Amino acid sequence: MNIAFKLNGKKTSVTIPEDITLLTMLREHLNLTGTKQGCEIGECGACSVLLDGKLVNSCLVLAPQVEGREVVTIEGIRGLDGGPNDLQQNFIDHGAIQCGYCTPGMILASEALLSAHLKPSRSEIREALSGNLCRCTGYQQIVDAVEATAKSRNLQSEGQKNNG
Repeated sequence: MNIAFKLNGKKTSVTIPEDITLLTMLREHLNLTGTKQGCEIGECGACSVLLDGKLVNSCLVLAPQVEGREVVTIEGIRGLDGGPNDLQQNFIDHGAIQCGYCTPGMILASEALLSAHLKPSRSEIREALSGNLCRCTGYQQIVDAVEATAKSRNLQSEGQKNNG
């Protein structure tokens, strides 16, 4: 079957078997391997993507369900210069990346939170990340990185309001 949707800001069309997951389509049919395969039962968050701006586990979404919708993967998250965006840079700066396997899912979960809440509390950050497992860090550095990003984005937003 052929499905058409927006992927990382670009119109995309792909022919796939109708019984595969979004995760399989991304990794095996579109060669986007930044979205990781973990538990395949929706418990680890390694396969997290944004679907119409909402965080989902791509292992639980059938690929045909994205017809006409918008999907953002880790490959679609980047700075204006094509390098890391501010959140990704804060993950680097705060030592929030160890083996890196969970990082794409953590970034997508964090972006979903920050798009909904400009000033999340540390508790809200922890809650937003609760569906993403990391076996390498104690989560502290990840929470610190998200908090730093929220603060800098809030300052930028306030600066734009004052200048606009």
